Amino acid sequence: MLYFLCKVPENEQKSGENLFDFWEKYGYNGTYTAKNGHFLFRRVRRSAHFLKRELERDMGSGTMKKEVEAFISYLEQEKQASLNTVLSYRRDLVQFGEYLEQQGVSDPAKVTRTGLNSYILYLERQGKASTTISRGVATLKSFFHYEWKEGKIRRDPAELLKTPKVERKPPVILSVDEVNRILQQPSGQTPKEVRDKAMLELLYATGIRVSELIGLEVEDLNLSVGYITCRDGQKERMIPFGKTASQALKTYMETARPALLKGAASPWLFTNCSGRPMSRQGFWKIVKYYGEKAGLSGEITPHTLRHSFAAHLISGGADLQAVQTMMGHADLATTQIYTLYLQKDGLRKAYAGAHPRK
Repeated sequence: MLYFLCKVPENEQKSGENLFDFWEKYGYNGTYTAKNGHFLFRRVRRSAHFLKRELERDMGSGTMKKEVEAFISYLEQEKQASLNTVLSYRRDLVQFGEYLEQQGVSDPAKVTRTGLNSYILYLERQGKASTTISRGVATLKSFFHYEWKEGKIRRDPAELLKTPKVERKPPVILSVDEVNRILQQPSGQTPKEVRDKAMLELLYATGIRVSELIGLEVEDLNLSVGYITCRDGQKERMIPFGKTASQALKTYMETARPALLKGAASPWLFTNCSGRPMSRQGFWKIVKYYGEKAGLSGEITPHTLRHSFAAHLISGGADLQAVQTMMGHADLATTQIYTLYLQKDGLRKAYAGAHPRK
């Protein structure tokens, strides 16, 4: 939690008034304290308050907007769903709401099974991936089940909705040597490369998601003990990291970060060259750049390093449930997919060691 004071001219604002609304998109809020003439900003994480503002912006007013808003609150408060889950559901429902608006429908109670099937066909014609459509169907099932359970609709139109078959592709996993080649690419001669080195080392050392990496704050890093704290909604997990990542982070904190911030204050652990928070797209470009520089074929993404982290841990004998905890997987079955890598790798090594024409 970060607090800081900002002097406000007298008689400019009334006590309790919300100031600087534009700060809210960065996760700050606060109220003016008339007693001492200062404004206290308190940094908070994205919550229902911000999601509500975004829904008003993206969906306008109407019954559908109100019902989606209530459903999002239900996910956060009762189901205690992760922030990534809430944002994913919200995104799917905003898209569905836009489709309904085009069809002249504004009330979820007027949605029929035929209408939902037409929506799925619409997504297919839009060229959406089967994984995207499948996730959208799951969102609609959850939303309309909630509407039915709350007594807002008499029948659940999504109850018999069929999910398209999804061909699950195995994760792209790099060898230890390939990962090392990527991590060796930042030379460390500039503040940017020192930062890139620290981000890449931390990503491979912890296996966190790119959204978690760029969302880390300085207070989430404990260099003395060697762990980071990842928060996703109301869920929190602590993940250790080793000496190599620790040294890269220490160098970054002592030299590169102050140079990037140029004396400015920021709660974010990693910032861009302008001192602003690193964006998801910005870090994807960084990983792609160093992957190409390392001479690796195929598309290398932050998720590639995340997958490689898990596979290499399990290959080294790590407990599957420990890896599940570090990865933040809700279901152990998601983590077990990396055991397929071990089976293939074991077969490859057995072949290489026994076949006469190696």
